[in-house]
Amino acid sequence: MKGEDDVNTARKDEEADGSGEKLLGFNSTEEHPSGPRGQDSMWRNEKYETVPLDVQGTDEDDSKGTRDSLYPQTALRKSQQENERPKDAKLWPYFQDGLRRIDYVLTYNVQMPQSTHKQSSKSCLCCRFKREPKIPPAHEDPELAAQEQRLDYHADDQRLRREEFEENLREMGLEMEKEEGTKLPGVGFLKIHAPWDVLCREAEFMKLKMPTTKIYKVSQGSSIVEKVNMFLQKVTAPLQPKVGENQTENEKHLSYPFSREKQHLFDLSDRNSFFDSKTRSSIVYEILKRTKCTRAKYIMGISSLLGSGVYTEAYPLHDGDIDGVHAETNDRKILYEQWASYSIFYKYQPIGLVRKYFGEKVGLYFAWLGVYTQMLIPAAIVGVIVFLYGCATVDNNIPSMEVCDERNNITMCPMCDRACSYWKLVTACGTARASHLFDNAATVFFAIFMALWATMFMEHWKRRQMRLNYVWDMTSFEDGEGKQKSQPRAEYEFHVMKKSLKKEQSPKAENVKLTCRDRMPAYMTIITMMVFLIFVTLAIVFGVVLYRVSIMTALHMSSTPTFRTNIRATVKTTAAIINLIIIIIMDEVYGAIARWLTIMEVPKTDKSFEERLIFKTFILKFANAFTPIVYLAFFRGRIIGRPGKYLYVMGSYRMEECAHAGCLMELCIQLCITMLGKQLIQNNLFEIGVPKLKKMLRQRKIDKNHQEELNRTLHRHEKDHFLGPFVGLNPEYMEMIIQFGMVTLFVASFPLAPLFALLNNVIEIRLDAKKFVTELRRPIAVRAKDIGIWYTLLRGISKVAVIVNAFVISFTSDFIPRLVYQHMYSPDGTLHGFVNHTLSYFNVSHFQPGTEPMVPMHLGYKVDVCRYKDYRDPPWSDTPYEFSREFWAILAARLAFVIVFQNVVMLMSDFVDWLIPDIPKDISIQIHKERNLVVELFMKQERGKKYRNTVRDPSPQPLRSRPSSQA
Repeated sequence: MKGEDDVNTARKDEEADGSGEKLLGFNSTEEHPSGPRGQDSMWRNEKYETVPLDVQGTDEDDSKGTRDSLYPQTALRKSQQENERPKDAKLWPYFQDGLRRIDYVLTYNVQMPQSTHKQSSKSCLCCRFKREPKIPPAHEDPELAAQEQRLDYHADDQRLRREEFEENLREMGLEMEKEEGTKLPGVGFLKIHAPWDVLCREAEFMKLKMPTTKIYKVSQGSSIVEKVNMFLQKVTAPLQPKVGENQTENEKHLSYPFSREKQHLFDLSDRNSFFDSKTRSSIVYEILKRTKCTRAKYIMGISSLLGSGVYTEAYPLHDGDIDGVHAETNDRKILYEQWASYSIFYKYQPIGLVRKYFGEKVGLYFAWLGVYTQMLIPAAIVGVIVFLYGCATVDNNIPSMEVCDERNNITMCPMCDRACSYWKLVTACGTARASHLFDNAATVFFAIFMALWATMFMEHWKRRQMRLNYVWDMTSFEDGEGKQKSQPRAEYEFHVMKKSLKKEQSPKAENVKLTCRDRMPAYMTIITMMVFLIFVTLAIVFGVVLYRVSIMTALHMSSTPTFRTNIRATVKTTAAIINLIIIIIMDEVYGAIARWLTIMEVPKTDKSFEERLIFKTFILKFANAFTPIVYLAFFRGRIIGRPGKYLYVMGSYRMEECAHAGCLMELCIQLCITMLGKQLIQNNLFEIGVPKLKKMLRQRKIDKNHQEELNRTLHRHEKDHFLGPFVGLNPEYMEMIIQFGMVTLFVASFPLAPLFALLNNVIEIRLDAKKFVTELRRPIAVRAKDIGIWYTLLRGISKVAVIVNAFVISFTSDFIPRLVYQHMYSPDGTLHGFVNHTLSYFNVSHFQPGTEPMVPMHLGYKVDVCRYKDYRDPPWSDTPYEFSREFWAILAARLAFVIVFQNVVMLMSDFVDWLIPDIPKDISIQIHKERNLVVELFMKQERGKKYRNTVRDPSPQPLRSRPSSQA
């Protein structure tokens, strides 16, 4: 009970002081690497309020020895901790004393005098800086002097803002330590530590669920389910990471929102680990967001101070190093060895440890990515089977056999004016056989399967998410919980202040807010820019179309007859590569424009800002990636006209048409190059190369001769300064959402898409893990119970995928024409004669003047009638070149198929959605059990309290009679 007395004593001191300023140094209940410090009040006063730290050069050791000799109790405790502290203390995030943990770091620019530029200085924050007056030289340029004066004024203003902000942080109970120019010239570090009483206060304010002393057994359901789970655990044991978190799966601490009045309910046996580093940094970050600086013309929070350059960086620290001889075991090192390694790509992710180290939001992303990758395994297997089925049946495919049969001797019309001549259908044999690999009877089955797969994936993720919420004690967490979630952004407060000044009101007036009328110019700009960017995307696609048309015509005119057979494949491939390069470049441009538009919109909260940014970025990047694919799938070859009456663009260039086997093969090529290119170049190469390049650029500012020496002597906060800043999870989610669209939207034309996505994601998981652990600063732990707006986008894509695949099967492939011919026009019920049925006749004498081939005898004989792929009446009929009855019959069949396919698949998806409950049954039972256990725990504590009161005061209490009410 000694610890409870210490906590109560600290709370009384804090209440008596009002602002918590008495707790500037160590408190009696503060935690450090070897446990609670005890009740040494002299430590708090002597070291950090009256004795400054002078640690230049070797003075640190001398001052340390002086302090130890002055305060023997302090020296005794420190000597007892020597064996427990790490061998190399600089690898761990602690203050200079090696006892107080650094929970957060702010950096700022330091302008040191030229005479002392190479000197280093460290000081505790409570010691004021002594600024030496500058002596101007005898001969000085007035302009340079004025410029230096402006710079000095700016630096002084920033310094005063920092001092005010840091004074406000001290009033909040935080402890700080400054370090300027020790090893990194021009960089100052403000190290922040949250004492025990501040952690308790903020944990209660943030309603953090913490483990209580109550431990209960987690039931696995019925005995059969429990046996199955045990069997699966034994089978998957080699796939489990060795992180030591799977040993107590059957037991769980009962959690409850932390309360300082009910500290006896919580497991405070080890205060060092009660608040882990992730929780400590998030608590300090919430304090930084609430603390204001009023020295400027308007109130500034930490985000405004960072934006104005008062502070340059803000980040929590990693737990320790991941390699080296002296690198001791920590969560970061375990994650590096058991998660961020390509050699263990086949193992499961340690999601629990990821959440413990990075927070719930990052943990949910990697959990979702893991579920998505696992669900791609059956989709990839079925896709490979569909592809192999096409390979096995290509020799028996009657339409491709008829195309490849030289005895048919079908002469086709020219594919361009003048330069192109007549050609034989047999030359398209390879394209027809290749198209069958992706356009066969199994394609329809695979499209239906993928629609149901998307529904199963969404349902499986909801259940997995609910299970994680239970394990992570997030079941009762609401996204809008806590006042800190609804705090306005600094930019919003700035615009409100300007509006209030215009109305001659107080800047702190609560009734002033930004309305739709205030945002109307921004809304109009956003709508105009979004429409303009969509048209830019369409113009880019049209430019690539012109490239294909012009290059094909030019190659036909300049190439030899032997080379002309490869012209189409060359143009297809180069156009797809150009599309890929443009998509990668425009993705970066669109991302920057979307952020600029969102800033212009001035959302009120961080959540609103993030959702609006995601929505704009998704629309632009989705249109950028899929507009070329949509053109190939639904527009190419359908707006070309007919021989003798072609549709022309840009003068004499006529619209491009599909090959005889259709545009499905070209769509497959475009999908393959775009998907593989984005994954290999944009997702993987950029994610590996860009962070390393930025890190090299940051390290180039240091002298190369001292760089190796610095790498060995840098402390934890200095090493993390060279890491890349964490920019959020939106880029990671966005690339996976675009990939999900590639997998589901046009999967009917590219059944190997799930396989490529699976191979990419296996690498992507380890790549992202390595980036988070080694290349980026540690992110702020953010609580979340779901993936937010990304789930809505996934559901929308899965619904649109059903419609898109229905149109791809119906209009892009030849599945419906083959089906109609086989059941309506075939004399024997087979596909014999199907190729001839799809070709119409054209009289070459009906060519428009100047469009006939320059070499009409290219095939060695005179051509009177050529064929082209369309359903039109022959020139000798009463309605020459008009759409035939077969065209309208096939069109009706296509529309009917779209309606039937869409409704049947969506009905099946809704049935699967209804059949699978969102919350697993065992989890719902455990949640109900937890609620009962909480009530039982409180009742038990109340009974114990009443019993203790009875023991202290055994005299019976007289019964009070209620006064009778008078009528």
